[in-house]
Amino acid sequence: MASVDFRDNLLGISWVDSSLVPNLNPSSVLEYFSERSNPFYDRTCNNEMVKMQRLSLEHLNQMVGVEYILLHAQEPILYIVRKQQRQSPTQVIPLADYYIIIGVVYQAPDLGTVISSRALSAVHGIQSAFDEAMSYCRYHPSKGYWWHFKDQEEREKAKPKSKKKEEPGSLFQRHRVDTLLLDLRAKFPPTFYQPKPGEKPIPVEVKKEPEPLTETVKQEEREQATKSAAPAPASKPPPEKRARLQ
Repeated sequence: MASVDFRDNLLGISWVDSSLVPNLNPSSVLEYFSERSNPFYDRTCNNEMVKMQRLSLEHLNQMVGVEYILLHAQEPILYIVRKQQRQSPTQVIPLADYYIIIGVVYQAPDLGTVISSRALSAVHGIQSAFDEAMSYCRYHPSKGYWWHFKDQEEREKAKPKSKKKEEPGSLFQRHRVDTLLLDLRAKFPPTFYQPKPGEKPIPVEVKKEPEPLTETVKQEEREQATKSAAPAPASKPPPEKRARLQ
């Protein structure tokens, strides 16, 4: 029996007649292809007219119109049948090619269909990749964007937790905060203090150290200036030597 997978596109159709497959050979492949149940076969072609008139296939060269020829044979697996438009005994226009593999007939796609199919497959793969990438994207107003993969949590749980090395404390960490606050209070004493919450702040009297009197300071400066300006005592010359009287 013949089994046909009907679809809108001829490139998706496959046909086979399992009862005739064992007898398939180069001389019977065109007769096998011209079965009425074959959706690829055009019954208005010249092959059908030659078959009805019981003529040989050599008469196809003298006719004009659509015809089928055996283009290539690789027994017993592969046969290629071509559909072509004959305009003269020496001029034909190829229309389509069909390959028969172990009795199953398929239509060979044209170049435009192959490019379109490959481009569609590539675009589908890229779109799928973008969709999967978007599923891992997360956003939060305070954090912004980040990636959250499904196996990220499992990897983090599987990782052994390494103990953090204890770093030596800094100078600020070794001294108590109270000591630092006391130093700051000594350097910058408060000008007001509030006895109780809600009460009016009271100004703090800051005791100032007595400054030295300006007059005494000036007097000391004058004494130092006079000492430095006084001339040093002149040195006495050595005594003159007198001649002795004889």
